[in-house]
Amino acid sequence: MKIKPVILCGGAGTRLWPNQKKYQAKQFIDFGGWNLIERTLERIKNPIFDYPIISTNFKYLSQIKKILKKKKFKKFIIILEPSKKNTAPAILSSALIKDIPRKQPMMFFSADHLIEKYNVLNNEINKNKVNLDERNIFIFGIKPTGPSSEYGYFLTKKGKDNIHKVVKFIEKPSITKAKKIIKKKGYWNSGMFFLRKDSIINNFRKYQPKTFKSCLDAVNKAKFHNNIYYLNKLSFLKSIEKSFDRAILEKTKEINAIKLDIPWSDLGSWKEISKIFNKNKSKYLKKKNIFYRPWGKYINLFSGEGFLVKELIINPNSSISLQKHRYRSEHWTITSGKPKITINNRKFFKNVNDTVFVDQGDIHRIENPFKKSVKIMEVQTGPVLKETDIIRYKDIYGRIN
Repeated sequence: MKIKPVILCGGAGTRLWPNQKKYQAKQFIDFGGWNLIERTLERIKNPIFDYPIISTNFKYLSQIKKILKKKKFKKFIIILEPSKKNTAPAILSSALIKDIPRKQPMMFFSADHLIEKYNVLNNEINKNKVNLDERNIFIFGIKPTGPSSEYGYFLTKKGKDNIHKVVKFIEKPSITKAKKIIKKKGYWNSGMFFLRKDSIINNFRKYQPKTFKSCLDAVNKAKFHNNIYYLNKLSFLKSIEKSFDRAILEKTKEINAIKLDIPWSDLGSWKEISKIFNKNKSKYLKKKNIFYRPWGKYINLFSGEGFLVKELIINPNSSISLQKHRYRSEHWTITSGKPKITINNRKFFKNVNDTVFVDQGDIHRIENPFKKSVKIMEVQTGPVLKETDIIRYKDIYGRIN
């Protein structure tokens, strides 16, 4: 039996767009000829997988249809949720549709994860298919590349047949705690799930009976047209809004882990997005987008919808002007050197891999008092992303009008 891939595509991606009314959901952001949901669909074009099921909402329906056509998926099912209820009802509703046999292995992907070397992931999925039963759940751990407070972690112990049993979850710890978790061989929790349909049913019946009944009713009363399930609104609204982690994983003891050492990110912050552009700089670099200034230069790498990615290079013993912006915010990730930063009344130094957020209207400056150049990946977000949106207060190069 082939594995049924389910892509969860209902997230809004609001973490990237604080205080902004107009923004794109993360999975649809164009990062220069590619987006995350397309990459997810490419990952399941493998003989181990059956045709995909996509769980989403009305807002994203037309975009998803276009992408499925672009990626030449002739067979698929779309499940439309009438309201956002988090991942627990989404996963359950996807499993309850009639097209799926009771012992069907199901693999749940997030539409907004970037995974490289996905052949390693697919091999592990296929290898562990025989270990699925009517109760257990396999989750996927990513070997940390360093301590991070942006991800959840889990710890395991060896069980029967060398299967890793999950013994503890740790939700987004501090950096200090994350270092200790990594020493104990903790892994990042990727948010991908692998289990059978009967396991989903049994776990929800036991731990979330109200949601089980409401989702079952929503599926049974759903309208089906042109490969789309329109879940019944009145029934679905009765389900409890919870993540799959809180609804099921925190309650069951039947959790196993598949550990992976591959490049992975949920691109949940501009820091993570900056890393992707920094890593693939040569693909985005064009000579016409290099601009020289008295303090050094900046390079516009990519202009997206509502954001601009650029690299700043501040020469030794140089400084940008003390300035503010009316229309944009800036997210900085230091990639080289040790800049001295001013934000309003605060002055501080930052090191490589540190981040700084400059909000709209903040008076700020970057200084480089050292002999080594400072390099910063900068992501600007806002309705106006032009150099004209600079109000200067002090400038050592005499550029104040």
